[in-house]
Amino acid sequence: MASPRSTRASAAVDRLKLRSGNAGYSMARTGDGLFFLSEKAGAPPLCAPLELDAFVAFVNGQGPQVARRVSKLDVAFEKQLVKKKPS
Repeated sequence: MASPRSTRASAAVDRLKLRSGNAGYSMARTGDGLFFLSEKAGAPPLCAPLELDAFVAFVNGQGPQVARRVSKLDVAFEKQLVKKKPS
């Protein structure tokens, strides 16, 4: 059974695969519990072995980024924040 740590890391790699369209990305875990990413199984790693949080941040920064969805209500709220000035 996968630990929550590896599940979180593999979910980040799955999101990267969807964003980039490259299904070859592969994650590996060292004996020390550190993670690294490669473009395909057996390829040289794209990063040094990293702790979980650093690895997830690294993977999230790779590939094309998904634009944040903004609703009309969000835009209106941000305009109100700009208009309000303390008196």
